[in-house]
Amino acid sequence: MFSFEKESMLVEDREDLLAVLQMRFGRVSGELIQKIYGISDGDTLQRLILAAANAHSFEVFLEELEMGQASFRLVGEDFNPLRNQAIGWDA
Repeated sequence: MFSFEKESMLVEDREDLLAVLQMRFGRVSGELIQKIYGISDGDTLQRLILAAANAHSFEVFLEELEMGQASFRLVGEDFNPLRNQAIGWDA
């Protein structure tokens, strides 16, 4: 893959991540945008897109963001986007 193709894919992933964050949690700060644009690993961006889509709160997403490449699994109730709505539901 040519470097311009890779960079193009990274830009798309960054924009996708920002779009998911805006849809789920509202306005995204300039500081967070800069931090996301500082990520140059496609696998990390893909994982963060999944985290943004599934984290039950913005704080959980921020924790995942801080993990960097050290994190590799998104499991448990922190990544249940319906967790807050499901409280009190009968199973």
